Amino acid sequence: MRKTWIGLCALIMACLCSAAQAQKVYEAARFGLKADSKKNAAPLVQKMLDRIKQEASPDEAVTIRFEGGRYEFHEKGATLREYYISNHDQPNPKKVGLALEDWKNLTIDGQGAQFVFYGRMLPLSLLRSENCTLKNFSIDFAVPHIAQVTVVENDPEKGITFEPAPWVNYRLTKDSIFETYGEGWSLQQGWGIAFDGKTRHVVYRTSDIACPTKGAVSVGGRRILAPRWKDSRLSPGTVVAMRDWYRPAPGIFLSHDTNTTLENVKVHYAEGMGLLAQLCENITLEKFGVCLKGDNDPRYFTTQADATHFSGCKGKIVSCNGLYEGMMDDAINVHGTYLKVVRRVDDRTLIGRYMHDQSWGFEWGRPGDEVQFVRSRTMELTGQPNTIASIHPYGQEQMAGVREFEISFTRPIDPSISEKEKCGIENLTWTPEVLFAGNIVRNNRARGALFSTPKPTVVENNLFDHTSGTAVLLCGDCNGWYETGACRNVIIRNNRFVNALTNLFQFTNAVISIYPEIPDLQHQQQYFHGGKEGGILIEDNEFEMFDTPVLYAKSVDGLVFRRNTIKMNQEYAPFHPNQRRFWLERVTNVSISEP
Repeated sequence: MRKTWIGLCALIMACLCSAAQAQKVYEAARFGLKADSKKNAAPLVQKMLDRIKQEASPDEAVTIRFEGGRYEFHEKGATLREYYISNHDQPNPKKVGLALEDWKNLTIDGQGAQFVFYGRMLPLSLLRSENCTLKNFSIDFAVPHIAQVTVVENDPEKGITFEPAPWVNYRLTKDSIFETYGEGWSLQQGWGIAFDGKTRHVVYRTSDIACPTKGAVSVGGRRILAPRWKDSRLSPGTVVAMRDWYRPAPGIFLSHDTNTTLENVKVHYAEGMGLLAQLCENITLEKFGVCLKGDNDPRYFTTQADATHFSGCKGKIVSCNGLYEGMMDDAINVHGTYLKVVRRVDDRTLIGRYMHDQSWGFEWGRPGDEVQFVRSRTMELTGQPNTIASIHPYGQEQMAGVREFEISFTRPIDPSISEKEKCGIENLTWTPEVLFAGNIVRNNRARGALFSTPKPTVVENNLFDHTSGTAVLLCGDCNGWYETGACRNVIIRNNRFVNALTNLFQFTNAVISIYPEIPDLQHQQQYFHGGKEGGILIEDNEFEMFDTPVLYAKSVDGLVFRRNTIKMNQEYAPFHPNQRRFWLERVTNVSISEP
């Protein structure tokens, strides 16, 4: 036995030594990337990556370590890439700070590095890579495109007087409009989100506010009077994040990756999503944050859109112990994309089209992928599932920038599936399992967490604190955003929901809203979500509420609500148009146990 143990230890040590020998560590400082130097890091990073690729063998594990401190990235000298990114606008080429492409076993360890960007950039991309880890760094912009201002006076006759935050560069244009600017960009933001100056909550019953600044005049110092901006809800001390709707790039872009881990990475600002992943397999976020820089951060906002967004991914998405706050949309959104059938070529071939203006240009499916078909008006499945035999861009040679695909299937397609009736094609292969656990979601616009995947989804042990709209949404839409699909196995348990629904946004009928977009619910025969007894389980949660609606559900087969606690408070006046605690539309096999 002793010889066996000694032999085993020797084998383990040999394996460890072999692993250590195979691991190469590169210090970024060796390539001129020194913290706090104020030197433009963008061209240096690309030179470093090119050099390391030349030195390291393709399968060798590589770690690139930065020193803790600030690194500044400017557009000049940045890597130019043509990327088409789901749920974003599609300007090209994009200026990329860290373009990580075609890597295996790469680790980027920031060791506390702060990557700060200027202009309009995509801070970090990771494409076509395997077994990569990003950890211990933050992403921010020196001058965000969202303009933070504080209401100083609010006169119902004269208008609102506001003061831009110290970091906001602004001017009044020749036609007297408030305009902000940075390196290579300028904006006239016409909308905004109002935050309470003390609590940082989105102000009660404000939602998206108009911020008209035509006719603005300077009234001394950095104070500006906007005579056309009149809104009695904005008391002095209110902080407004003035914005537009443009989202050119996320903070982090993942595409065609396998086994990616992000650990202790923070995105403090991006002009699009915090993180956008498409066509990836297995993503783990541990202590990932789209968040402020601590309790004393003078900013009130983070990203222009969702904190994290997963489009057409598969395997498992794990998001644990993160902080998501101040973003202009949801903490997480997981979905695929329906293609609209625009032409039936023959009994085995269809032309399918990306429909939404922010979701097109990238790969949708591959030969061997399983698909199903849905009628858009009723969101019912039609025909039989099928398998892709071949798929090609239609009307062009390359995949980049594609809007339509010619798809051939292994079996004949049901005669009802054609351009004559509005139908969508859903890719079932590129759908993930999801674990969203131990996270804090707070003080954001719109909603907390969105899920549209048929694979097992677990939402547990999270705090949803003043999400302003619905805290958890199960959706599905083949009419507007064209985001798939039905949820078959969802567990929502041991979460705490604090004062959701202080504002109204799309799909926000209750704290938990199961709300597929179904134009013709009256004629629907099947059910969209669920599909088995208890397919959607909501249990052991705590709801702290000032208003009535807890659960809204539409077109569900198999819904259980049990052992949940509801505590009422008087922090706000009830106002929601839905005054039913449980509102069910076309729901069957349901069990609701009230506390």
